[in-house]
Amino acid sequence: MRWFGFGFNAFGQICAQKEKSDEGEANTTEVKIISPTELSTTVDGSGCSFKTRKIQASWSRRVSLRGDGDRCVFLAGFKSFPSAESSGCTDAFISESHLTLAFQDRIETWNLQEEDKTPSWNMEISAQPESSGVNLPLAPGGYITSKPPFYYHLSAQLKAKSLALGGGHAVLLTAAGDVYTWGLGSHGQLGHGGLASEEKPRVVEALCGMPMSSVASGGWHSACISEGGDLYVWGWNESGQLGLPSRGLWRASQHKSSQQSGEKPEESGTSLDGEQQEEDKHEEVFISIQAFPALLDVSQSCEIQKVSCGSRHTAVVTNTGDLYTWGWGEYGQLGHQTLMSSDEPQRVEFFKDEQMRVIDVVCGTWNTFAAAIKKDDAYS
Repeated sequence: MRWFGFGFNAFGQICAQKEKSDEGEANTTEVKIISPTELSTTVDGSGCSFKTRKIQASWSRRVSLRGDGDRCVFLAGFKSFPSAESSGCTDAFISESHLTLAFQDRIETWNLQEEDKTPSWNMEISAQPESSGVNLPLAPGGYITSKPPFYYHLSAQLKAKSLALGGGHAVLLTAAGDVYTWGLGSHGQLGHGGLASEEKPRVVEALCGMPMSSVASGGWHSACISEGGDLYVWGWNESGQLGLPSRGLWRASQHKSSQQSGEKPEESGTSLDGEQQEEDKHEEVFISIQAFPALLDVSQSCEIQKVSCGSRHTAVVTNTGDLYTWGWGEYGQLGHQTLMSSDEPQRVEFFKDEQMRVIDVVCGTWNTFAAAIKKDDAYS
């Protein structure tokens, strides 16, 4: 399995800065990676490379969890984290300020903004079997956040299976396939039909009766996959991150068309009033906020297997091994070799061209990471 990254790279979280040239040019880091770029194999102190089992990302960092031998984590991007402290780690969860590590007998949260020798918070837990270990940010009896007091209790009646933490809201999946949300609701990201916030977990009634298998949350939007492979999205759509028609992107495309033609509105036979009339024609189509879950048809005859959300973009993996992305693309995080945003799901052609099957995807705030294997290996 090989991991690739694309999008925001100002801190070298996708690929490290370029070496100093013979001409004496200063080291530089490519800020925008517009095409999937394979992540370098992390090398430990003994000089041995290893395979990456899992990746998590924040705005300025990426944490990789070693998948063989003595498990530990490695951090790429802004600052670093001593790998010796993570030996035996079974899971990792990163935010912009803290890194949480799960071990078989404990959970630790480290402050990434300080060079502390001890964790900011820790919790002893009963020894966990490797096959049923902690699934961060869930923890026994509750969940972990990036701000003090770090640990919050969850009712045992919820029987939480997985949890996705967004910019200010949470999306929880129960063992029965129900979806609960809470936190900020100002952009419809809770899926309850309004813009009110919720202090406690509340079931998303629109999804009741349809068991879900996976959930994801972005800055102000949310998504989930049904057991049948259908994708549901809700929340803010300002950048097309829901895959629904966006007024902002339509205006941007109209403006770009005018710039490319080099004509002023009056020269091209249109006027500002005409542009407004054209926009008014689309008024009922544009969706700024989708406060209820909406079924999104990503690709005909394909089921969705994985979903992840960035701040304002979304990525999914289909059962055919294709990767689709949409939303804000200013840093190349959509992987289409452009900086264009899109309110329509588009396949990342790189993996098809390389005869690769995508098996996992993880969105950072402004970037995307995908795991892929050769198609020959997938069927061997």
